[in-house]
Amino acid sequence: MTDTIIERCEANGLRLTDQRRTIAHVLEDADDHPDVEELYARASAVDAGISLATVYRTVKLFEEAGILEKLDFRDGRARYEDAERDHHDHLIDMNSGHVIEFVDEDIEALQERIAAKLGYELKGHRMELYGVKRRT
Repeated sequence: MTDTIIERCEANGLRLTDQRRTIAHVLEDADDHPDVEELYARASAVDAGISLATVYRTVKLFEEAGILEKLDFRDGRARYEDAERDHHDHLIDMNSGHVIEFVDEDIEALQERIAAKLGYELKGHRMELYGVKRRT
């Protein structure tokens, strides 16, 4: 695994303009799951010459190259994260839209057991939980 989005772009032979590099840096610095408009706001704060269309094209290019993963949290916005991040699952607060990343070894083991019981070797999965905060 190559460490950075830029290194993976270069390894895939993608041409990296200054604007694409800026977008890649913004993505690397993201600790959330931004949509294209959020990426545009962050990238244009660094380089005012970046257009929304450039961000859309770059995100599509990175997604097609397997560098970004597109996420759909049922809020009408495609969100993105680095495709090579360590495995994790998501809990989405349906009121605020806040996304919480988590790893639970019991869930991971259960999924492995279920796949084995059904005669499969698990090669990957994606889990998204949707909920609302409990009132205390």
